[in-house]
Amino acid sequence: VGTAALLMVAAFVVLAKCADWLVEGAVDFALHLKVPPILIGIVIVSVGTTTPELAVSVSAALSGNAQMALGNAVGSVIYDDGLALPLVAFFSPVVVLIDKGVLRSAAIFLITVGLLAYFMAFDGTLSRGEGAILVVGFVCYLLYTYWEHRHGRSVVDEEELDHEPRPWLNTILLMAGGLVGVLVSSKGIVIAAPIVARAMGISNIIITLVVVALGTSIPEIATCIVAARKRQGALAIGNILGADILNICWIAGASAVVNDLVVDTDVIHFMFPAMILIVLTMLGLMRIGYRFERWKSLILLIMCVTYL
Repeated sequence: VGTAALLMVAAFVVLAKCADWLVEGAVDFALHLKVPPILIGIVIVSVGTTTPELAVSVSAALSGNAQMALGNAVGSVIYDDGLALPLVAFFSPVVVLIDKGVLRSAAIFLITVGLLAYFMAFDGTLSRGEGAILVVGFVCYLLYTYWEHRHGRSVVDEEELDHEPRPWLNTILLMAGGLVGVLVSSKGIVIAAPIVARAMGISNIIITLVVVALGTSIPEIATCIVAARKRQGALAIGNILGADILNICWIAGASAVVNDLVVDTDVIHFMFPAMILIVLTMLGLMRIGYRFERWKSLILLIMCVTYL
């Protein structure tokens, strides 16, 4: 048990660092390819920072641990909204202003896929076909974001593109090393989490929804703190909105495509309503004055603690 606990802690540390490398490498890769700022934004904010969730959930699905696969994806949405997002308001030296158009489109998409995923998993099974529908939703999200950029809206400020990318070889090594590290460390978490849970007399689903989901949200939490301190609060909020959509569509979807996810209906009817409630509250608070202030983040933080 002691070895498993040490493995879990070490794996989380490696996971956070390697995800950071992966994001840095991906940003430089996008700069080399001269792709639009919006696509670099998506690489930074969502695809990069949700890689740990994807790796853990897919590994769990392959191991036949459906509760961990789905619980990690849904739990990560709750932590992103209830923990990472409040940190933006606490660390930002200025009040974060929110783009009405971006919020409106993200809100519609997020509510739709959240309710759709709950509807599909309502009977306790998220099948391969249903997972494929969610993955297609993720592709539509990427295409829509690109279309939004073409019509003059950008998630990332032009200043973000000022730095020179590393040489090609360094960029590829950073990306590859980061990706391998994320995959290996996530496998360690999947192996160690059930052992630690059983030793402590905790059910697998509790350790999945709390420890694993919180651990894999570390990259989003770190990105939010750094972005907020650099007065890039809007980028941090974009990070969370993008990560929420990815957790539901890409991570839960890809895990189901790999292996049908069969989860106890009591668990489904606990975690999905909790996720939908915190998402609706978060979007509603952002809509008030289109500003994200500390009192709003306090409400989300209280909801997250209550969930725990």
